[in-house]
Amino acid sequence: MKLWHCSSARSLRPLWTLEELELDYEVQILPFPPRVFERDYLKVNSLGTVPFFSDGDIEMTESVGICQYLIDRYQRYEFGLEPSHPEYGAYLNWLHHADATLTFPQTIAMRYYYLEPTPEKQAVADDYGKWYLSRLRRLDSHLESHDYLVDNRFTIADIAVSYALYLGRALKFDQHYKPQTAEYLQRLMERPAFKRADEQGEPLQFPDRE
Repeated sequence: MKLWHCSSARSLRPLWTLEELELDYEVQILPFPPRVFERDYLKVNSLGTVPFFSDGDIEMTESVGICQYLIDRYQRYEFGLEPSHPEYGAYLNWLHHADATLTFPQTIAMRYYYLEPTPEKQAVADDYGKWYLSRLRRLDSHLESHDYLVDNRFTIADIAVSYALYLGRALKFDQHYKPQTAEYLQRLMERPAFKRADEQGEPLQFPDRE
């Protein structure tokens, strides 16, 4: 297996999963964004995005999809849920909620704050930042009475969702996190597998915004 990764990018989700599962893999560290700073990467992934993942003939580009693939392909349900589990629907919902609802608005904010900044675009980024924070309501409520997202234990649903919180910290949205949500993120960041994954590559750092 091989994963193409940029430090702190969405590829951190499958990298963290690989570390939790203790599977053998190869990682290729790229500068961010790779489509700009490593043009040859487009020959590997024509989208120019990370992650890109290969496992034999299997090729994948979606971070949460790769996490789910690893659980199902290698039958590692100590980190996931089987379809017969009563919370399987909630598990799938959190997995998709992580990217479609939480990470998406942050990527727009990141693009317009740091990669293509203009006064007009920064105003748009402000709106997307508010959108992201408003979309935390369901998670905030859930964490008032749960330590984890499903089955009272750590799963890849927690990896998927906590990555969105982690990216929000880099974008300085975390000052608005509810106490239980900030504590949840900090607790997951203390996991040894997260630390091993996060230390691969130079940390993603953004300049201070005025």
